[in-house]
Amino acid sequence: MSLRLGDIAPNFQAQTSIGEIDFYEYLGDSWGVLFSHPADYTPVCTTELGRTAQLKSEFDKRNVKVLAVSVDTVEHHKGWIKDINETQNTQVDFPIIADPERKVANLYGMIHPNASETFTVRSLFIIGPDKKVKLTITYPASTGRNFLEVLRVIDSLQLTAKYSVATPADWKDGEDVIVTPAVPTEEIPARFPKGHKIIKPYLRTTPQPNK
Repeated sequence: MSLRLGDIAPNFQAQTSIGEIDFYEYLGDSWGVLFSHPADYTPVCTTELGRTAQLKSEFDKRNVKVLAVSVDTVEHHKGWIKDINETQNTQVDFPIIADPERKVANLYGMIHPNASETFTVRSLFIIGPDKKVKLTITYPASTGRNFLEVLRVIDSLQLTAKYSVATPADWKDGEDVIVTPAVPTEEIPARFPKGHKIIKPYLRTTPQPNK
């Protein structure tokens, strides 16, 4: 199965490092980040889970819950978490899903046969409160994920879900945004009272409306 943007993220029940969960119940009305790892005790993934734990307050203030998934067992996960906490100077308290039968991996299309017949690729999904897939990224095993980029995308997704704006290249929270083409130029002053700039008829910018 290959999930595409706008698809409903499949629900599942699974054993995790914090106990059994129902994915939808765990997310509730929050945003979610679900990301996969080929196996426990792997070096790049150790740094990634550590970095995610270090950024807990950033995810919390954005109302985002994170979950990792690996094909190893809960007992393996618990041992690995001790290593992560020790080596990355943090405390992992989000669930790591045990997926030895690759149920979640197959639901989310995380196994790419040309990369590995048995292990998940390193996929990441951002899921909205409506349970729809908002973003997918797949990394090779040798490249660690940029979790500041994940947070940046979440900022953009949450902003553009509420306002008729888009975010330009390299945009960061607090910077000017683009007024979408669906908004006629004559309506911009009323809808975006902070002001706007017309660079081209199709390229209009305005200060970030929620700042």
